[in-house]
Amino acid sequence: MTVEKHPPGGTIKKVGSTVSNKTGTWRTFRPVVDKEKCTGCGMCERFCPDGSIVVNKTTRKAEVDYDYCKGCMICAEVCPVKCITKQVEEK
Repeated sequence: MTVEKHPPGGTIKKVGSTVSNKTGTWRTFRPVVDKEKCTGCGMCERFCPDGSIVVNKTTRKAEVDYDYCKGCMICAEVCPVKCITKQVEEK
C-alpha cells in the first residue's frame, strides 16, 4: 500500500488575517438595534457567528460592527425583547 503525500488544504498562513477582510459588503439585510428597547442582556453578542455585536460596557446597549456583520440575522432571532429589526441593505 502506497501513501501519497498531499499538501494541506485550507491553511491560514497569517494569524489574524480575517480582521483585514471586511465582510460587511456581503450583506443583504442589516440588523438595526432599537437602543430604547435593548436591555443589554448579551444574547445577540453570544450567538453572533462573526463576533460583530458587542454590548457596550458603559451604555449597556448592543452595538453592531457593520464592517464585519454579514446580515445573518441570528441576533434578531435570539433577542428576547425583539429590539433588533431587519432592514434591507442599501448599496
